[in-house]
Amino acid sequence: IVHTFCAFLEFCYIVCKDTITEKMLAELDDALCHFHQYHEVFWETGICTNGFSLPFQHSLVHYQAMICMFGAPNGLCTSITESKHIKAVKQPWWCSSKYKALGQILLTNQYLNKLAAARVDFEAHRMLSCPL
Repeated sequence: IVHTFCAFLEFCYIVCKDTITEKMLAELDDALCHFHQYHEVFWETGICTNGFSLPFQHSLVHYQAMICMFGAPNGLCTSITESKHIKAVKQPWWCSSKYKALGQILLTNQYLNKLAAARVDFEAHRMLSCPL
């Protein structure tokens, strides 16, 4: 069990670096392989009867390829990007007619950005007497 968490923490430690070299990518892959190897102990001992699944565990498999494509995540958390995705895509989608929704989503985001900018401007000019 300790080896599982050590491998997972090693993976996380490498991913949080500012720069990631080829050697570090190999170490990242090695840590992930060890994690997948060691986490079987949870299944074998009966600790997790439905399998061992950390939240967002599947995304670990894609980190190496994404680092090669886009660079080091620099400690960026998936929950941050997920919350931004919900605000920028999912919420406007629910407000759309669902037919050719992309254009509607983009317009909704544009309107929301303009409203936010107007609010900042109004507050700067003391045109809003109470906080919204």
